[in-house]
Amino acid sequence: MDIQFNNPNNSLYFWAVAVLIIILVMGYLRRSSTLNRVATSRLIPRLTNTSSNGRRRFRVAMLIVVAITLCISILDPRWGTRYKEVEQQGIDTFFVLDVSRSMLAEDVRPNRLDRATTAISDVLDVMGSDRAGLVTVAGDAALTVPLTLDYSSLRLALDDVSPRSVKRGGTKIGDGIRLAQESFTDEIQDHKTIIVLSDGEDMGSFPIEAAADAQTAGITVYTVGIGDSTTGARIPTTLYGQPAYITHEGKEVWSIMNPTELANVANAGGGLFVPAGTANLELASIYAQRIATDAGKSFDSVKLEQFIPRFQWFAIPALLILLGDSWMSLRPKIKHNTSTFEATS
Repeated sequence: MDIQFNNPNNSLYFWAVAVLIIILVMGYLRRSSTLNRVATSRLIPRLTNTSSNGRRRFRVAMLIVVAITLCISILDPRWGTRYKEVEQQGIDTFFVLDVSRSMLAEDVRPNRLDRATTAISDVLDVMGSDRAGLVTVAGDAALTVPLTLDYSSLRLALDDVSPRSVKRGGTKIGDGIRLAQESFTDEIQDHKTIIVLSDGEDMGSFPIEAAADAQTAGITVYTVGIGDSTTGARIPTTLYGQPAYITHEGKEVWSIMNPTELANVANAGGGLFVPAGTANLELASIYAQRIATDAGKSFDSVKLEQFIPRFQWFAIPALLILLGDSWMSLRPKIKHNTSTFEATS
């Protein structure tokens, strides 16, 4: 049976589980050692008659099992397959990917940029015969991958993107949309889309106007907002080789996803705004069910093999164990000596 983990980066949390196990075991051993030091073997049962040692061990084991199952759950394990029939679309799509430093914010795990590249890779799995290209944008825009059917080269480019992919800092989404529009290779005004993945922080590049121009040229513009739109997150960096956060005028910079800007861009481009926020992004399904359908070009249908998510098989038992632990008492059951009571009465 083939098993895949959709979020392998979360395996780092197993280190936290290892620390928790050490703390719980050391606490239990320390308690036993202390009792052995201050009391004799005959006195210990009388000192601990209000707490069952067996139940205490069982509770420690339950907490360890909960921690392990929750860690497995957040890895998003998948096994078993299901088949989904989708129409093969012959459309051209440019991904405009924001690679500015704000996309390194970690309100989305592991960060916004990694979540965006994963979403693009998921779309490539369902594109069929569609051509795809990649434009990276920060302070300027760069044509990273021209339109191609070679998805492996596009995936290699996604593995290498970073804020160093462009020469200047900042974010100019409008320049990315204009470059993508110029990079389509034929004059047919149909079956073309641009998908912008960004946190929406733009520095005066007029992205709404750029999207409207693309729509006039027959190109539909979609936007995907990644990041927390309420409190945001700090932007990590390094200072003298040590982890730090970007500051401005002595204060740490907090990056907040701008859903209003991205919604206006999508509206001007005749497309759809996807407010992914900090949740898991199913961009592949959105592409197959909405974007490719809106493009309107269809040749035939294919069956896609998809692994079935099984995270709930671990999350639900962990929750039930926690509920059972909250109802379980450490106090042992006290057996009443009814014969003694009857004799005295």
